[in-house]
Amino acid sequence: MKAVTFQEPYVLKYGEVADPVVREPGDVVVRVAVAAVCGSDLHVYRGHETGLDVGTVMGHEFVGKVVERGSAASALEIGSLVVSPFTTSCGECFYCRRELTARCTQGALFGWVEGGVGLHGAQAELVRVPLAASTLGRVPDGLDAESALLAGDVLATGFYCAESGGVESGSVVAVLGCGPVGIMAIVGARELGADVIYAIDGVAERLELAREFGAVPVNLSDEPVATLIDATEGRGVDVVLEAVGSPQASRLALDLVRPGGTIAAVGVHTEEHFAFSPVEAYDKNLTYRAGRCPVRPRLERMLDLIASGRYDFGKIISHRMPLSEGVRAYEIFDQKLDGCTKVVLAG
Repeated sequence: MKAVTFQEPYVLKYGEVADPVVREPGDVVVRVAVAAVCGSDLHVYRGHETGLDVGTVMGHEFVGKVVERGSAASALEIGSLVVSPFTTSCGECFYCRRELTARCTQGALFGWVEGGVGLHGAQAELVRVPLAASTLGRVPDGLDAESALLAGDVLATGFYCAESGGVESGSVVAVLGCGPVGIMAIVGARELGADVIYAIDGVAERLELAREFGAVPVNLSDEPVATLIDATEGRGVDVVLEAVGSPQASRLALDLVRPGGTIAAVGVHTEEHFAFSPVEAYDKNLTYRAGRCPVRPRLERMLDLIASGRYDFGKIISHRMPLSEGVRAYEIFDQKLDGCTKVVLAG
């Protein structure tokens, strides 16, 4: 089959790799209809996360049809359209029972193979899915593959960020970063009843998108700390939803949040230390929550939200490209060319 594979930082390859096969009774093989390039893929692409084996198939966001299944995956019919979280999960371990499926003791992240161990990704014609019965979700009738794709990562992650931040009716919220996850955090905050949502970014096109999804845009160049402190009678915001994953974003989040407020971070951080001190956190009575989204418990709810039609989620997809142009897709996404916000690849 054809796939996009990792070679070294900033070097990917589109070419032939071995077809995946059913190895365990709980496996299925999915023929990928659509896959996406995610912001967290760039951490590998840029070499910020290391250890990935050369030849690993990239990507962890996908929708497709089941074409082969093991004996323990009979509940998933051949030909059924399914969407996947970016990690597999068993549904039965200590963490899965507590709905922390992202830390399943048997789970794996799509697109991460290190030392020969792990799971190839989905920027390919086919992908193997272990623990399929407890991992995959069925795409409801009438919902197309591209729309359903967003439920498996960015929408669930944004919603989880808002939940982790404790957003509730009347909350004043700041969202840092208006990429796809940040935009979905705006949606999550709206669904949870936020009163005002400020969206902070330095890219005009992304700020306009944030406006369209119901946020008040604030450009990074316009002194966001002073702006939001003034707007909240000198306090700062109740909740900061951080969807960037950088020391600068962490520092800005602390400067924006009020005493007793919460920072919820779903941006992938690769730095060794926090950008603020324990003293600063103590002095603000800060609650800080971070981590990978447990998508599976939220998957059906996200699919229902997409199907409701309350939001035009297709607006966050700026580029639709064939899988054969996957290498170029990374270059466009990495450099934010042509107003790029999110790239979808179709086989």
